[in-house]
Amino acid sequence: MTAAAVVLATMVLLLPAAAAAPVPRESIPTYDVVLTLGRDGIVRVRETITYDFDRGGEHGIVRRVPVRRANRLYDVRDVSAGSSTGAPARARTMRLLNDLQITVGDRHREVRGRQAYVIEYALAWAFTPYTDHDELVWDAIGTSWDVPIGDAVVRVESPVPLRHATCRAGAAGATTRCLGVRDGRYAVDFSQSALAPHEGMTVRVRLPKHAVAAVPPHYARPHWAGTWAGSAVLALALAAVVLAARGAAPHRRAGAALAAVGALLIVSDVADDVLDRGPWAFSLGDRTLAGLALVIAGAAAACSGTSGTARYAADAARWD
Repeated sequence: MTAAAVVLATMVLLLPAAAAAPVPRESIPTYDVVLTLGRDGIVRVRETITYDFDRGGEHGIVRRVPVRRANRLYDVRDVSAGSSTGAPARARTMRLLNDLQITVGDRHREVRGRQAYVIEYALAWAFTPYTDHDELVWDAIGTSWDVPIGDAVVRVESPVPLRHATCRAGAAGATTRCLGVRDGRYAVDFSQSALAPHEGMTVRVRLPKHAVAAVPPHYARPHWAGTWAGSAVLALALAAVVLAARGAAPHRRAGAALAAVGALLIVSDVADDVLDRGPWAFSLGDRTLAGLALVIAGAAAACSGTSGTARYAADAARWD
């Protein structure tokens, strides 16, 4: 009886443990990145990602590469992808907020189990020139992954001897040092294990001045980029509204023409930014302010002209 009670108690204790057993989930067992620093200032990136899909299957993976951090801009180009395990590896790109979203896979086919992907792209505008050196700071893994990463390695290859290269791992702003191993004078391998979701590896490389063609950084213009001149034009437009309210305004057709010209100015100013850097890079410059001023003045003139015509018709009817 006592032995049976012990067995029963043991089974009861084991049941919650079995019920709480972790359910298999997606993960990245290995993530290898090679950053090749070119003398032309372009960083060639090759990412080899081994991905474990869950039993339900997915259509592929999504990698988000930053193209804007604060007002600093980066140029990601020449994106391509492949798979050594035969998984669908068509690469599609889309600008999404501050990132370039690279979708690798096939929306009509699902993959399961462990698959290997290779993503390649070129990175420009990444070096920051200083008076005595040029510097690259780049998160080679990214913090947008929602799954854990088992083992990650970031290799940096330079056209000149690497004397100053460091790496930090973890969430944004983390200070955990990666393990670094030099491979000769021109390359170094940084490694880190057990990265949690949304943790990356940021490398910092300092090169001698003129070792690479480091162009000045590209920055997005602030969203409010108007000068005192544009602001003054906008103020005059508000004054024109007051004059229009008193009836001292041109004909409503002239007002409509002013509004149309203003709208064209706004569209042309915004289009310059949007076509060059994407839908989230527009700013309000002097052309936008001038266009807004014309739209306000034209709308006020048109409304004033319409109301004036109505008043004239009412007066004529009253005299008749």
